[in-house]
Amino acid sequence: MSKLDRFFELEARGTTVGRETVAGFTTFAAMAYILAVNPAIMAAAGMDRVDLVVATGLSSLVGCLLVGLLSNLPLAAAPAMGSNIVFAYVLVKQMGIPWQAGLAIVIVTGVMFLALSLSKLRERVARDVPEVLKVAIQASVGMLIVFIALRGSGFVVSSPGTLVKMNSLGRPFVLLTLAGILLTPVLVARRVPGALILSIGIMTAAGLVVPGADGKPLTRLPAHLLALPHWPAHTALKPDFGFVASHLLLTLPLMFYFFCSEFFSTLGTVIGVTGAANLREPDGSIPNATRTFAADAMSTIVGPLLGTSVVTIFIESVTGVQAGGRTGLAAVVVGLCFACSLFLWPLFVVIPAAATTPALVVVGVLMLQGVARIDLTEWSSAVTVSLTLLVTVLTNNLINGMAVGTLAFLLLGIAAGDGRRMGAVVWGLAVVFVAFFVVTTHLP
Repeated sequence: MSKLDRFFELEARGTTVGRETVAGFTTFAAMAYILAVNPAIMAAAGMDRVDLVVATGLSSLVGCLLVGLLSNLPLAAAPAMGSNIVFAYVLVKQMGIPWQAGLAIVIVTGVMFLALSLSKLRERVARDVPEVLKVAIQASVGMLIVFIALRGSGFVVSSPGTLVKMNSLGRPFVLLTLAGILLTPVLVARRVPGALILSIGIMTAAGLVVPGADGKPLTRLPAHLLALPHWPAHTALKPDFGFVASHLLLTLPLMFYFFCSEFFSTLGTVIGVTGAANLREPDGSIPNATRTFAADAMSTIVGPLLGTSVVTIFIESVTGVQAGGRTGLAAVVVGLCFACSLFLWPLFVVIPAAATTPALVVVGVLMLQGVARIDLTEWSSAVTVSLTLLVTVLTNNLINGMAVGTLAFLLLGIAAGDGRRMGAVVWGLAVVFVAFFVVTTHLP
């Protein structure tokens, strides 16, 4: 028995090096779109896009190695969709917080998540946050992703009468975006391997001959397709903890979002992927759960140190499970794929917004599916989910939506005589969000 076999317990789990390698390649194909999408989103915060491509690849490499080696589960990690949108468009553009302070906020929440992962409080927090709030927040992030993607590509534009409207279909780049929005879900429905990155590739190639709003081709080929990776000097090691300490009431709701996003996303993904791989213990528990959550938390700390937002385990890991992956070796292979992608950074930099929009729409729609778990015929749930979603999208601010939804949930609970059963978490959130509204109301 080889050292590789003993370390990853390949024989015990009925797999081989070859099968784990194929599983790793499969997972990478399913999540490689993050190399194009994350830099495009985070650049809206004023960060250097070239460095963001490198930071995305490096943080994914580190995340996959940490999770694969510590958990020995076929789970791959990369910068999280949703958190990057909140970072760039809510934290920086809406609230005016410097991106350097945003990186510090993510690090703080990563440390909190690590402490929770190593304690027995993990189960209590998972139990005490109401399911309706978790789903409402997830669905709201999904809708915000869709709206920002459509707006960023120019598919929807501002309108004095209706606030927004669809751009003219007489413009070639709008037609191309529409074609991508219709094509990409078909590829996903047909279970085409690497559907999202394939969609991005097709749209990027089409952009070579389709003019953008400025009349020039949407896609402009770089001088070189291959280049040596470099240290992301403009984004790495830039967190500003001083701003966080001096604006604590302003940043607390953001910490709550990033913490919940990290915790519940990881919990749900790990449960889903280990279940699909039949790797759970006989009592239903997750194998190596503490090390898995700790590895995910450490990845979140490393991500902003390199210059990107929350790094977390991707649900796309299930594609590797379907290809036979059963151990952390598959995750290590994904990490090595991300390492190789660092030599292609010039190619990822030139991908236009129109090419990433269809992939973002699909991701947003997938995040909406959790609403199916909520009984919307129950008045409190219907109001909480609807207000959170609508306020988020109409104000273009997730924190506003979270605050209104949480306060509505609490008030409806009190009206129904369930105030004492709301739990400390809900009451604590209400206090934080009221303080947040007070602080932001008095901002210049």
